[in-house]
Amino acid sequence: MPGWSGLMDTQTIILIAALMGLAAALYTSVGHAGASGYLAIMALFSVAPATMRPTALVLNIIVATLTTFRFARADQINWRLLALFVLGAIPAAFVAGGITLPSNFYRPLVGVILWAAAARLLWPRPLASLDAPKPPPAWVAVLTGAGIGALSGLTGTGGGIFLSPLILLFGWEQVRKTSGISAGFILCVSISGLVGNLSSVGSLPPELPWFIAAVVAGALTGTQLGLKRLPTGRLVQALGLVLILAGAKLVLT
Repeated sequence: MPGWSGLMDTQTIILIAALMGLAAALYTSVGHAGASGYLAIMALFSVAPATMRPTALVLNIIVATLTTFRFARADQINWRLLALFVLGAIPAAFVAGGITLPSNFYRPLVGVILWAAAARLLWPRPLASLDAPKPPPAWVAVLTGAGIGALSGLTGTGGGIFLSPLILLFGWEQVRKTSGISAGFILCVSISGLVGNLSSVGSLPPELPWFIAAVVAGALTGTQLGLKRLPTGRLVQALGLVLILAGAKLVLT
């Protein structure tokens, strides 16, 4: 299917929407918005690249807004740490968004990094952040945000797939609050990415309302699981699975 034609048959629309809803449920359970999942699904259906990025960003913003709101209501966001990450990320993402690297260089590299992080999260040894989180110094948080913001700008993602594992690996925050921080970070970076390229909005597909409805339903389910149903150990495992899928998308497509 060479991109969105506006004449997509109903069965295909429903299938894509269902897949996006499932992706949203999985990703939001760990505080992510699902950009890498939506991109992978659209790539599977041969959607034009010019349409993929703005569509994924719009869905990301909607899902991240809902996810951030629900985690905030549950008091599961460390606002100071989030602000420090965002302070470094926004300008870095804006600058990096205008840089084009050869896809055969950065995509496999980032994918392998995600797989390495997933391997550590799925390793039986307990993570320090589960019991005794220790926030980083302010300058470390700002520089970390800048580095992840740059990666986000280069890869066209919200950055949560990079931020969450770092927070957990270094023991900077507890698991559920890590998900809350990730959701707020993704929201800010996704808005910045879309604002930086508003002209791309003209490429949004007419089927977008279907996909919005699907990801909202998925996000409601996923955030409920992340906030109340899944124990912290299962949340870490879910994040590991998300990283494996995101890494595979980058390496194999």
